[in-house]
Amino acid sequence: MRKATPEKKTAMQKKKIDLILYDLDGTIQDSVPLIVESFQKAYEIVLGECTRSEADLKSYIGRPLRDSFERHDKETADKLTEAYLSYNLKRMMEGAISLFPGIKESLAKIQSLGYRQGIVTAKRRDSAMVTIEQLDIKKYFDTMVFGEDTARSKPYGDPIVEGARRLGTDDMSRVLYVGDAASDLLSARDCGASFALVDWTMMPKDEIGKLGPDFVLFSLDEIPCIIGNAEL
Repeated sequence: MRKATPEKKTAMQKKKIDLILYDLDGTIQDSVPLIVESFQKAYEIVLGECTRSEADLKSYIGRPLRDSFERHDKETADKLTEAYLSYNLKRMMEGAISLFPGIKESLAKIQSLGYRQGIVTAKRRDSAMVTIEQLDIKKYFDTMVFGEDTARSKPYGDPIVEGARRLGTDDMSRVLYVGDAASDLLSARDCGASFALVDWTMMPKDEIGKLGPDFVLFSLDEIPCIIGNAEL
């Protein structure tokens, strides 16, 4: 875990963070490889080939799916979106996505300490709930915010604000958002929440690091230590 500077540590100690919200893809569940695979397959189905680089496709993770196809005309974008969703759902139903190691145990421990937890994802509810239910993690979350729940998605802070609002929190300094992408960090910064980057991110870590995450987590077990001086 990256240690906070003395100034930042003092500031954090003056706050009471009691709500932890998590991104889903690439943070809780190991779904980035399938996302890239689904992008590539969608292009192959609709256009016969995928000429976009893996890095380009990854740069859209965490944002609404339609943003990924914004370079195309509406008809092509519609076809690509439909092909992506169809292929992605088929593979998810086959069990292609798993949790990162230790995630379920950490969520259970954090919950047992009395912290409220929630999911804030750009994924639409019907798609996200497939793996949330398959992986049996719904019971750890007090709220879940999906792509269709706010007019603006990440990198705006609206989805995090909505998650906090549902649990009666309007002081965003009491919220920690945990994610794996630049859009997650920018979303937290936009609404005044603190941000923790997961070290297992498959995104360009150096680029996200330059944006200055408040913390870098090597395990979710570190969360109570950094926000409440608790130990697991």
